[in-house]
Amino acid sequence: MRRIRSVKRSVRFPVSATLLRRLAYASIVANVAIVVTGGAVRLTASGLGCPTWPRCTDESYHATAEMGVHGVIEYGNRLLTFVVGFIALATVLAVLEYRPRRKGLLGLAVAVFLGIPAQAALGGITVLTNLNPWVVGLHFLASMAVIAATYALWRRIKDPDGPAVPVVPAPLRALAAITTVVSVAVLVVGTWVTGSGPHAGDHGAARNGLDPEQISQVHADAVFLLIGLSVALVFAFRAVGAAGPARAAVVLVAVELSQGLVGFVQYFTHLPAMLVGAHMLGSCLVLLATLSVLWSTRERRPVDPAPTATPAEEPVAAIA
Repeated sequence: MRRIRSVKRSVRFPVSATLLRRLAYASIVANVAIVVTGGAVRLTASGLGCPTWPRCTDESYHATAEMGVHGVIEYGNRLLTFVVGFIALATVLAVLEYRPRRKGLLGLAVAVFLGIPAQAALGGITVLTNLNPWVVGLHFLASMAVIAATYALWRRIKDPDGPAVPVVPAPLRALAAITTVVSVAVLVVGTWVTGSGPHAGDHGAARNGLDPEQISQVHADAVFLLIGLSVALVFAFRAVGAAGPARAAVVLVAVELSQGLVGFVQYFTHLPAMLVGAHMLGSCLVLLATLSVLWSTRERRPVDPAPTATPAEEPVAAIA
């Protein structure tokens, strides 16, 4: 009987490395999707479609027919949070079941999982503060932080467990790090631009008081700096023969130029909702492309297998 129980305890759900990678990738996609749907909430003026939080109304946790389409849009975005959280939880459980254990995966998976309710709580605070533009900006940046964590998890699953080895000289790694900092700064200033613009999420929501034209110019200047640094990375990586990092930098420049084009068109066409939504998606892609460049500057190599005993050594080990 004891033997049967021990066998039952040892039975585990088989988790492959492929499944882990797919779950991590699904988590990236889901978190990008919730940024886009969150943008749809704001762009359709549905930010207060559910006027309170965590309930949708004082009497109900879900939208009612009287609340109309705005309630449906806001409530639907809240429901998507549970889908994103379910994928993150499944990833944590898969990491726990995976054998052999992988160093660093559990911490990243848990960070992603805990980041989702934290981001949802910030979303609730935005509702309770009547869509304060500074809180709305923090809500967006929290989503960016979760996306960065999901990307780190996905890359860590893909990489072997050996030590990280630089593949480009230290000055170029520093340049990639500076580019990453500027990319984050572009995202931050972008939230200030949004907070000064017309798409407040509700017709009665306040704006942050910044001059839209001036802060848009600051944002554009930061974007020009980011593109310049990214182009410099392309040529620098090619100069040292780092093909992988050079490809990642080319992709980054292409994403930045596409995002910049959308940004300029939306500005000169008075911020149509569809283009603003596309620009939010582009922000996520710029962040992911930037992280790809940063990760490409080093690689992890497989752990060397433990040395095996030679035939001459084996009898001695057996006698010992």
